[in-house]
Amino acid sequence: MNQIHLDSWSRREHFDVFRAFDMPHFNICAHVDLTTFHPFVKQNNIPFNLAIVYILARAANAIPEFRYRIRGEEVVEHEVVHPSSTIMGKGDVFSFCTMEYRGTFLDFAARNAEKIALVQEYPRLLGEDQGRDDLLFMTAIPWVSFTSFMHPLKLPADSVPRFAWGKFFEDGKSIKMPLSVQGHHAVMDGLHMGRYFEIVQEYLQQPEDLLISN
Repeated sequence: MNQIHLDSWSRREHFDVFRAFDMPHFNICAHVDLTTFHPFVKQNNIPFNLAIVYILARAANAIPEFRYRIRGEEVVEHEVVHPSSTIMGKGDVFSFCTMEYRGTFLDFAARNAEKIALVQEYPRLLGEDQGRDDLLFMTAIPWVSFTSFMHPLKLPADSVPRFAWGKFFEDGKSIKMPLSVQGHHAVMDGLHMGRYFEIVQEYLQQPEDLLISN
């Protein structure tokens, strides 16, 4: 973990302005193309949501701003951030499952299989990750092809990015899925969000390389 030197940070003024907002988070919701990705995971019996969690976490780890966290008057950059995703369990009750991010999908899936199975069997909302900020909050809304989304926040708002994906749908010969990305404006801008969506789409176009080969 590295500390950002605020005095020489190019966005110091942006940090000071936006962290003072009552509601400093902003959200971009857009469609991503699953035309290559969806058939591949289906044909290879790869759990769709687990693959999406990995893709989103890998893209977030590739962009420094998605690893920045505000701690009081300071900003730190984590070397690695880990997905904490909702998992549906018994009785239509969801749990949060904090997973360990790993560089390859096969390692990621193997490392987290037991954690996922445990929260599916014994749903719980609060876990050992309370107070951690090296996380990426994620959720799936597979019943709705939403066009906007907003996560609940406690005030003062934390700086953990939040992600949500919805029901995929056919658009001509393409398969699309809504993806919502929410971040703290004191540490990231629309430029970084745009880069994030570009990387996610690039990853979705090469599922064999990311989910099988590496």
